[in-house]
Amino acid sequence: MTQKKKHGAKRADGQGAPRGAAQHACGPDCGHAHAGDGHAHDAHGHDHGHAHPPAPSGGIYLVSPSSAVQAPERLELACARLAAEGFKTRLDRGALSVHQRFAGTDRQRLAGLARAIRQKHPIVMASRGGYGLGRLLPAIDWKAVADSGKRFVGMSDFTAFNLALLAQTGAESYSGATAVADFGAEAPDELTVALFGEMMRGELEILSFETPDADPVDCRGILWGGSLAMTASLVGTPYLPKVRGILFLEDVAEHPYRVERMLTQLWQAGVLQRQKAIVLGHFSNYRLAPHDRGFDMPEVLKWLRRTVKVPVVTGLPYGHVPTKATLPVGRKVGLATEDGMAYLVLDEHTH
Repeated sequence: MTQKKKHGAKRADGQGAPRGAAQHACGPDCGHAHAGDGHAHDAHGHDHGHAHPPAPSGGIYLVSPSSAVQAPERLELACARLAAEGFKTRLDRGALSVHQRFAGTDRQRLAGLARAIRQKHPIVMASRGGYGLGRLLPAIDWKAVADSGKRFVGMSDFTAFNLALLAQTGAESYSGATAVADFGAEAPDELTVALFGEMMRGELEILSFETPDADPVDCRGILWGGSLAMTASLVGTPYLPKVRGILFLEDVAEHPYRVERMLTQLWQAGVLQRQKAIVLGHFSNYRLAPHDRGFDMPEVLKWLRRTVKVPVVTGLPYGHVPTKATLPVGRKVGLATEDGMAYLVLDEHTH
């Protein structure tokens, strides 16, 4: 992979798109620039045999492995909207269970995941994030999850599942859209919906986005990451992947000093400096205090670059925000920056 326009991501000004590449450009006026090239997609670059070949969108089985769904009507709305996008849906019988803050007891939530493995739909989507998956990790049959061939999708607390599956089996899963937050929203983000569909159908080859302050980078590696808090929480456990790849991170309601503290943990654990690049999504919904005296996320970025000395790319459309990409955790991808744009090559079979 080289840092040339032939990578094919459409620039914000409409230039630089290759012929025949399925791709998306994300910027302030992010448009839908998608075209199929008619080629069959190869497996996703794994050596472990659990890569997911492209398939029709199929159906989605909805489970609740973390916090309880607070508004069941939003989950019903999500099912209707997913159906309108061509995805048949089925709700796990425990998806609306409630036990304390959780969507059922640990045993009930584990049973829901076990049913998800056995049912026929090819995609398993988390209803929401919240908290609770971390305490289930030792009891999950990871080999059965990987061998099922299901495409597991979630975000936030679901990062624990994404990373544990990768660490335990090398299998691929997805981080991005969730049922309630995205498809059950009052006004779903059109790009989030489109990117999810294209990723599930194996159509999305390149994701490009604006990154005015990115470090120069041109690399290939395993894409992994998710919630910074959940990633840091797995340090010292058998559920943190030992990957030298491309680490993507986001978080919500975490003050910049907490973000820096979690990054410090990953740095001092030897994780950050092993990466080929660090790609940052949105760090949203935090509140500064008067005594911060100018300490904000830009200062954290300065510290990160100065300390870790790994290329840092900002602006990834991902996080607890309306517009988000659905990303393949565990897939070998390419990453390059050029002229204020970043290009994440998700399927390199034509590049």
